[in-house]
Amino acid sequence: MSAKREIRRKPQRSVTDTEGIYAILDEGLVAHVGFNDPDSKEPVVIPIAFGRDGNRILIHGSTGSRMFMALKKGIPVCVTVTILDGLVSARSPFNSSMNYRSVMIFGTPKELTGDEKERGLYAVTERLIPGLWDAGREQTAKEFAQTMILELSLDDVTAKKRIGGALDPEDANLPIWAGVVPISTVYGAPITNEDAKHVPIPDYIKNIAKRDKN
Repeated sequence: MSAKREIRRKPQRSVTDTEGIYAILDEGLVAHVGFNDPDSKEPVVIPIAFGRDGNRILIHGSTGSRMFMALKKGIPVCVTVTILDGLVSARSPFNSSMNYRSVMIFGTPKELTGDEKERGLYAVTERLIPGLWDAGREQTAKEFAQTMILELSLDDVTAKKRIGGALDPEDANLPIWAGVVPISTVYGAPITNEDAKHVPIPDYIKNIAKRDKN
């Protein structure tokens, strides 16, 4: 992983170590993929689930989707993953902010095929619902053919984070509250389908609800 881009706006918030960048990606669940659609000629940003596998991220979807048909052509993208940690309320709207962690990834996605494709699908599944790949029904040849998976290396990234409270010492004497309202992702108890009431909740599903408690 190399720092090819300079963060000019508040560079003190940069995250430059590999493990710190990986940690943000491993906690994030949604990536926003930005690209110029070669057909409509419009800029498009689409949210999608993703997984990290080593020094790459993986996204998968239908071979007939607008985004995947475009990305298959080898166009450059900017993928952003953001975790919102809190609303920072200062003594003025101007100085109010957010606590966050974010990674921006630049590059050209590569389509995976054959065994690489299957390994990629496994990696994404294990990232989102660990245990489902082995416990679930095996995919059919038709499902495999209708699914596209793309990899994007993490060789060109930038990352930033903001932590702490409001930064407005010039207003500290005002009788106005300042501080942080924390935000966190919480996993709730699993809700069973009506047509699966006869099946006990497996451990791999129960373990997902424990993620935020670890």
